[in-house]
Amino acid sequence: MADEERDGVALSSLDAPLGDGLEVTKRALVDYADAVADRLVPQLAGRPLSVKRVRPGQAPFMQRNVSKGAPDWVRTAPMWSEGSHREIHQVLCDDRRTLLWLANQRAVELHVPFFRVGEPEPTGLVLDLDPPEGADFAVVVAAARLVRRALDESGLAGAVKTSGSKGLHVVVPVQGSSFEDVAAATRALAARTARLDPELATTAYLLQDRGGRVFVDSTRSGQGTIVAAYSPRIRPGLPVSFPVGWEDLDDVRPGDFTVTTAPGLLGGRDPWAEALPEPQELPADLVAEGHTIPVARVAAMHEGKRRKRAAEAGGA
Repeated sequence: MADEERDGVALSSLDAPLGDGLEVTKRALVDYADAVADRLVPQLAGRPLSVKRVRPGQAPFMQRNVSKGAPDWVRTAPMWSEGSHREIHQVLCDDRRTLLWLANQRAVELHVPFFRVGEPEPTGLVLDLDPPEGADFAVVVAAARLVRRALDESGLAGAVKTSGSKGLHVVVPVQGSSFEDVAAATRALAARTARLDPELATTAYLLQDRGGRVFVDSTRSGQGTIVAAYSPRIRPGLPVSFPVGWEDLDDVRPGDFTVTTAPGLLGGRDPWAEALPEPQELPADLVAEGHTIPVARVAAMHEGKRRKRAAEAGGA
């Protein structure tokens, strides 16, 4: 039986815990989604969603295929799943009603690709900055400033937001490039960032090779996904991925932005829409440099196999 109804969506169990160890009720997630719908929906619209859901008594799980029994008004897009080797139907969250339905499904994290269904070109790239375990947030802020410098020297501009976890995302809207070229440009920007201060930043994909440095992850662009701006994350208190002005980075911490605090911080503004520059053409030299850099996951896989063979040979 529904507790209440909003926009034709029957909402249930609102005062029950959202999930294990999250310290909020399901109502907190639904109320947050409702409060930021006019900012969040534009980040999701037209993009096939991957959602991370929770249920009390279960581990969080990622879901790409639409739930069985979804209302017929929930729009979906057919997409090929490499993982399951079949066509699936991913949700398109184009309106408040669908967002509320997702929240009622305990879909906490909303991950989107850098493309819209029916459009041939990617819309952006991201450098995902992941600090080493136990590092102060100031370290990842310093790495973000390196990214900004690398962008500036490449003739590009980006906007920054918290990841909702420990790191930061620097997003660059782009136009006029293929997925392969955008992925290549992202690798080149990561490499240029690391070269600016090799003691602070690294592109090493393997954890044991990072040496306590901030990982500049270039693998989220191309066909990858990123947690959307304003999306909550599955952490105690439900922090959210929140826009931060470049000039404000020294004064914030990821825990400042939660489903409870974020709506009040927005006021009547949409700081992410305000911060994002217009889509930019990628410089040819950046793309060319990127095509000489191996894809991080592939290079790491080959290196891992090489090390395993060496270890086995040593043991023999």
